[in-house]
Amino acid sequence: MIVVRITLNVRAEKQMELLQTLLSLIEPVKKEKGCKSYAIFCDIKDKNSFCIMEEWTTQKDLNRHLKSLRFGVLLGTKPLLQKPPIVRIHTKAGVQGMAAVEEARAQGGE
Repeated sequence: MIVVRITLNVRAEKQMELLQTLLSLIEPVKKEKGCKSYAIFCDIKDKNSFCIMEEWTTQKDLNRHLKSLRFGVLLGTKPLLQKPPIVRIHTKAGVQGMAAVEEARAQGGE
């Protein structure tokens, strides 16, 4: 099992735009091969802080997701954010960050 945690801190004036984008991703991502769960949380103390939690069966499934147009949509929200997203990929081997996302997206094919 691979767990991905993505923290997004949105600019206050762009909160609704980001939220609509995030909500539009939930059901399609849940249907992707190997997705065990996909959920979005809002910090109750900071309404501009969101956390996406994902669980994937295999690294291959996660890599396919990271290269997908849907994940590209998520990356495309960067202009709405106060700072770059924080990505943490938890595997048996350890924890990786945004560099793992960039590496997966740079690879050709599946």
